[in-house]
Amino acid sequence: MIETFAIPAVGAIIIKKVEGDEYILVQNRKKNNGDGMDGLLEIPAGKIREYENIFEALRREVYEETGLHLTTIQGEEVSHFLDVTGNKTIMFSPYCVTQNLSGAYSIILSTFLCEADGDLLEQTNETENIRWMKREALKEIVDNSPESMFLMHVHALRKYLG
Repeated sequence: MIETFAIPAVGAIIIKKVEGDEYILVQNRKKNNGDGMDGLLEIPAGKIREYENIFEALRREVYEETGLHLTTIQGEEVSHFLDVTGNKTIMFSPYCVTQNLSGAYSIILSTFLCEADGDLLEQTNETENIRWMKREALKEIVDNSPESMFLMHVHALRKYLG
């Protein structure tokens, strides 16, 4: 029997405030891989490459999917590195960790709270309808229509939105 392992992934709840209102960056999936999840609402996220620093993976995925540059990743400032005889590790504390227990593919997603700047892309080869959504509108969707979202993001968004 061949063992299969969960894939590490990273996601970003990107927050901005404008004139007292809070917005969160969302997008619609467009993977075109036949997994039946195209069109679902999601936050920027993606898989971590082998030996890639989790914070660099997050920056890369956010940029690839949105065109934004992360300016703040909550928790990055208290991460720690260790190098013992050429074996390097990093200790970090994400905002939320979610594990997929069944479905399309097995991933463990570490989600961070972030801020970013730059200009949004209109779409990418993996996303479309990239936009800032008011906190209250997103909370309504998360609370009342979780089936319209990529399920891996629901726990982190519920935790954040309260």
